[in-house]
Amino acid sequence: EVQLVESGGGLVQAGGSLRLSCAASGFTFDDYAIGWFRRAPGKEREGVSCITSSDGNTDYADSVKGRFTISSDNAKNAVYLQMNSLKPEDTAVYYCAASRLAPCGVAAWEYDYWGQGTQVTVSS
Repeated sequence: EVQLVESGGGLVQAGGSLRLSCAASGFTFDDYAIGWFRRAPGKEREGVSCITSSDGNTDYADSVKGRFTISSDNAKNAVYLQMNSLKPEDTAVYYCAASRLAPCGVAAWEYDYWGQGTQVTVSS
């Protein structure tokens, strides 16, 4: 059974940092790309970042470039999203997802499996 489990969300003040984790199981991790998406209240889902497990290729949404960093630990089947300089507009439920396509992209249609999400709230 494919599982993607996010953790690390929480409440942080503007300018602060959080590190999200995505633990993957039930599929061959090296064959997939992992993406991070978010959905803010009243807004559409937005692709944030992705990493191709096989070669480490990454991509970022313009809104997070320079502030967020994605990384992976293939030995642990895990992907991380380091979020720095957080802004109130980063408040959302963050999801990780898995895609067979490479190189990775931040379009939701590319992704086959999804986690349940973790809440990130940034206070002003």
